[in-house]
Amino acid sequence: MIITEKCVGCRQCRPYCPVNAIGAASDGWRSVIDLEKCVECGTCLRSNVCPVNAIEAQDLVYPRSLRSQFSDVTSPHKSTGVLGRGTEEMKTNDVTGRLKLGRVNVSVELGRPGVSASLRDVEVIAQALAAFGVRFQKENPVTSLMTDESQGTLRPEVLGERVLSALIEFDIEESRVPALAAVLKASAGQVDTVFSVGLAAPLRPDESEARLFQILRDHDVWHRPNGKTNVGLGRPFQEAQE
Repeated sequence: MIITEKCVGCRQCRPYCPVNAIGAASDGWRSVIDLEKCVECGTCLRSNVCPVNAIEAQDLVYPRSLRSQFSDVTSPHKSTGVLGRGTEEMKTNDVTGRLKLGRVNVSVELGRPGVSASLRDVEVIAQALAAFGVRFQKENPVTSLMTDESQGTLRPEVLGERVLSALIEFDIEESRVPALAAVLKASAGQVDTVFSVGLAAPLRPDESEARLFQILRDHDVWHRPNGKTNVGLGRPFQEAQE
């Protein structure tokens, strides 16, 4: 929060807010934080830009503390104990063998700096995915907020909270990817934020390109290919498929 009595109206803090929550106070010259828009990322405080130290951290209690857990890069999630918005092995799931041939690991990220997202919007997408029949990854912060994973419903007290971004994770069969794209496209108009979808699939031993790319092309699903190479530091490939 900004201590109004200390603020000298220099406005240097305003450009640092990733969700544009810092604006003019009622007097028109000093600055104030819109607590409804604020996602408690701590960027304004860590910037040390205020010449009079008028920005101070406020004590956060549940459910507002969730804003910090999802938005502050220095704050670990209570449900996972790690930094980041997804599961600990999201980007190294070849180590655990979680990602198997014929299946696609999916991440749906709601929100972005400058936009943010409400957990109510997260629930809208989660409910659409639950109706599609996905099984959410257990060690994920969004999953930990669900009261009913089969329905994708979140705890009612968290729905009014805003976060910089939130990640929903699950895996499905390759053949269901086109239908998934249709479900997400239909859901896009029901949320007041942006979201992006990440798909990860392993290469088969005889492939130079994942079959997933061809599936996306065949169904006119726009995508941006990215590669990841396992250098052999994890479990052997054959073991990971068991």
